Amino acid sequence: MDKREFNDTIYYHFSRVGKALTSPKRMELLDLLTQGPKTVESLSKETDMTIANTSQHLQVLLDVKLVKFRKRGTFMVYTLASTKVCDLIQSLQKVTEDRFEEISQLRNDFIECPDQFESIDIETFLLRMNNDNFTLIDVRPKSEFDAAHIPGALSVPIETLNDELSKLSKDKEIVAYCRGPYCVYATEAVQMLISHGFQAIRLNAGIQHWKRAIIK
Repeated sequence: MDKREFNDTIYYHFSRVGKALTSPKRMELLDLLTQGPKTVESLSKETDMTIANTSQHLQVLLDVKLVKFRKRGTFMVYTLASTKVCDLIQSLQKVTEDRFEEISQLRNDFIECPDQFESIDIETFLLRMNNDNFTLIDVRPKSEFDAAHIPGALSVPIETLNDELSKLSKDKEIVAYCRGPYCVYATEAVQMLISHGFQAIRLNAGIQHWKRAIIK
């Protein structure tokens, strides 16, 4: 193999992965899988696609080895192929937001809502971990909480939060987190909590950001 053939071969494979990431729906599927294993059915529901379309997109991701699957009874359960795929998704998000100002503006207006409540980053949160005067709630689906969560967090899925308000103390500040910087669940949770008289702030990070932060 000469130099030209070597370059053609490696860049061909790089481009295969890049091509698989050109679909917004496949990017969303990968982002959802950073939260833990998911069935085709649950991925279909979360992305508003038919099961057939979801399966087709997952097959593309399988072909370039970004995901893998196992059978659980009659269900197919998908996961990311490795933690490096999670790193890839987060790096793409950071680069995109750095290059496109409108992404940062959209996140500020739709997710962070600074005129309504406070958000804190993972570094600030880590400094507060020894302070027990707050309640940490994870408002993702229970299956994602069961797959992995920040230690000490309570599972209060956003769809059940309204029914769980009586179990939360107004004497402590509530810190809500979800999937990360581009997930609306924690925003919705904090807005609901504040409207019911709670002190609440949003953690601008998810479980993968937590894992990365504690490794540093």
